[in-house]
Amino acid sequence: SDLSTSGKWLDHIQKWYYNAAGFNNLRLIRLPENLYNDRMFHIKRALDLTMKHQILPKEQWTKYEEENVYLELYLKEVIRERKEREEWAKK
Repeated sequence: SDLSTSGKWLDHIQKWYYNAAGFNNLRLIRLPENLYNDRMFHIKRALDLTMKHQILPKEQWTKYEEENVYLELYLKEVIRERKEREEWAKK
């Protein structure tokens, strides 16, 4: 029981740090308009279903792996640019 509680706590800390680092926002800015609009649609649909206390039909679920794959390229770009800025700051 203690182990599962500490695991959940660690997950919350990791999510907080990930969001606080700003990588997510920077990569979202770089998304092509169609991907950004798709993302906003999914978020709005989720909020709407939550307000109605309904669950999205299983055949419409997005797989976790599919959802994050398109963002990976932008995340790598943001990380590379941040490292480059840090290197320039050292000079």
